[in-house]
Amino acid sequence: MNDKTLRILEFEKIIDMLKSKASSSIGKVTCESLMPSFKLYDVKERLEETREALDIVLQWGSLPFDGVRNIESSVKRAKLGFVLTPSELLDIAGLLRCTKSLKTFFEDGSKNESYPITFEMVDTLVYIKNLREKIEEIVIGTDEVSDRASDLLFSLRRSIRDKNSRIKEKLQGMISSHGKYLQDPIITIRGDRYVIPVKAECKGNVPGLVHDQSSSGSTLFIEPMAIVEMNNQIKELSLKEKAEVERILNQLSRIVEENADHLLHNNTNIGYLDFIISKGKLALDMGATIPMVNDKGIIDIKEGRHPLIDRDKVVASDIRLGKEFNCLVITGPNTGGKTVTLKTTGLLTLMAMSGLAVPANDGSTLSIFNKVFADIGDEQSIEQSLSTFSSHMVNIVDIINNVDSSSLVLVDELGAGTDPTEGATLAMAIMQNLYEKGAKIIATTHYSEIKVFAMERAGFENASVEFNIETLRPTYRLLIGIPGKSNAFNISKRLGLSENIIEEAKSMISKDEANFEDVIQSLQDKTIQAQKQLSEAEGLREEVNRLKKELAMKQEKIDEKRDKILEKSKKEAQDILRNAKEEADRILRELNEIRSNAKSASMKDAERARRELGSKLDEASKNKIGTSTLKVGMQAVKSVMLGDEVYVSTVGQKGIVMSLPDSKGMIQVQVGVMKMTVAVKNLAVDTAPKKQTKKTGVANMVKTKANKTNSSIDLRGYMVDEAIYEIDKYLDDAFLAGYDAVQIIHGKGTGALRKGVQEHLKRHHYVKSMRIGGFDEGGAGVTVVEIKK
Repeated sequence: MNDKTLRILEFEKIIDMLKSKASSSIGKVTCESLMPSFKLYDVKERLEETREALDIVLQWGSLPFDGVRNIESSVKRAKLGFVLTPSELLDIAGLLRCTKSLKTFFEDGSKNESYPITFEMVDTLVYIKNLREKIEEIVIGTDEVSDRASDLLFSLRRSIRDKNSRIKEKLQGMISSHGKYLQDPIITIRGDRYVIPVKAECKGNVPGLVHDQSSSGSTLFIEPMAIVEMNNQIKELSLKEKAEVERILNQLSRIVEENADHLLHNNTNIGYLDFIISKGKLALDMGATIPMVNDKGIIDIKEGRHPLIDRDKVVASDIRLGKEFNCLVITGPNTGGKTVTLKTTGLLTLMAMSGLAVPANDGSTLSIFNKVFADIGDEQSIEQSLSTFSSHMVNIVDIINNVDSSSLVLVDELGAGTDPTEGATLAMAIMQNLYEKGAKIIATTHYSEIKVFAMERAGFENASVEFNIETLRPTYRLLIGIPGKSNAFNISKRLGLSENIIEEAKSMISKDEANFEDVIQSLQDKTIQAQKQLSEAEGLREEVNRLKKELAMKQEKIDEKRDKILEKSKKEAQDILRNAKEEADRILRELNEIRSNAKSASMKDAERARRELGSKLDEASKNKIGTSTLKVGMQAVKSVMLGDEVYVSTVGQKGIVMSLPDSKGMIQVQVGVMKMTVAVKNLAVDTAPKKQTKKTGVANMVKTKANKTNSSIDLRGYMVDEAIYEIDKYLDDAFLAGYDAVQIIHGKGTGALRKGVQEHLKRHHYVKSMRIGGFDEGGAGVTVVEIKK
């Protein structure tokens, strides 16, 4: 990639924004090395990483990278045989802690499926438990090793502490007895040896070794002879302590050396994971989306925004190139937004090629280019004595010499800085040359001749930046399809220029040119209106497509549910017939036994068995409606009334009639929280005689519960503890009301309430079984509970 292009388009500022999102130093290094790729498959992989990262950031905020530092240089030093410092070892332990945290984060299997790229990288990390534990046990500070690192170290440090205490006691006694010779009654240290401050004139009264003197020379710091040997002993112990610490650190360093390859692998992968998550954080901050990419030179940016302009101030633009036309010529007033359009196109292209999300709406498309050229701004060289025109022309010559069919060329004010007539013709010739070489071009200009040129040439298209005459301010909106209109007369008039002067100026313009400007204004007005209507139509079309897709998915799920119900009904029917056959065989065996006894009294038993057999067979054949079976004591309905309780054979549950049959024999039934339309022939009523009991207080209570208790309870919005309390009360009522099954509505949400409810139901004494609701029952937001009898 051309370094000059990267500089002109300010790509390094995007890298700085990305780098600021990284949590670790190794992640920041990876961000700094990011460059656009020219390979389509590579760009798609990078964008998929960003898509995953954005999902993780939205769902979890980030990954656990706390305390991670770049350990590459430390590990390489260990491989060369060097002894690592406590600080370096702590950094290695920090990386291993991060490794463990990442692996723990992905222990949830659902995350593995949701974030396959990230999980694959985490899965390759190697957690070296013993190394981390040894470091954390031995190293307790950036420059401190624990006393318990070894028995010898503990013994040496205890001896040093004892010696220090004895020296201080000795010196304290000397201070008391020689106080008049001392400058101050204190104990101090010079060169790792204990000394006392003695007045210079009293030097002879305190025999010992002089280690230092004050700046004024009035105080000498003397090590009394009485403690010289004790100081020597402390020095020897300190040297032994230092050697033992060195031995311990060397031992740890050798373990690091043994695991160097794993540690370097972890370091690189964690740095790259941090880089990936940084891309997701940047996308979230920018309000960016993942674009579609191609290598055909097609650009279709929807509501694209320049990422370096404040989101509250930037004006979004639709930018197209490479499909209907390969060269876009933008005209309009200065400070109208032409240059921003060029930079937005170029910078969003570089971001997409780097695998970054772009600040544009969903559905935006960007292309991969082998070369991106930009000649934007005035870069004249004073040292080379080049004018603005010459400076730009040097850049244009370089572009023409290197451009090919896979190039994007962005040129600002093409042909400016010289005679208008020559500049315009030169600009047209340059654009034609670039077009013939197959490049994709966006150029800005002030020359009206180029507007006509772009209108007449196939593959060229005009565009303009909108200007509000009323406010004398640009709106910065890009209008593709119409050239920009010169607003000099209108602007001058609103600023107070004399009407006579304006009319005189207009008279000097040819009639054809004036008519051309009027046509441009008319085109601009009509295009703005058409774009508004098109935008509304596009929104409606997308809404219709979304609804069609949702309906198709719902229909597919309904069909799948219906097939499952039919299959289940067939199986139940087969089970009933099989059970009836087994019962019949049992009765026949009894008949044979009776016949073998051949007793007159047994004929009654035979007749009883025969009647029982007939009854069983009749029941097996009658208890079927369509492909479904009925419960004992139920029969098909002949007519229904609003509010009747019926048994819906297709779903095996009771419901309430909500409407009368239509012309096709279909009625609406409320089953739990679900309303469904079923055929009358698939309904049944319970004809089993009700057990008559004396109406007692308990019976009245049961009747009351049956009337007041619904077949479902809604717990959405409850805390788990509150929900469990409500479930216990509800299941008591549902049991008394005689429900076979009820529905617990907990919603989907984060899943915490559903998990808590289901854990409680597993242990509840009224619960026979439970399952997640079907598609027509509320899906994962409902748990269906079968109640024990």
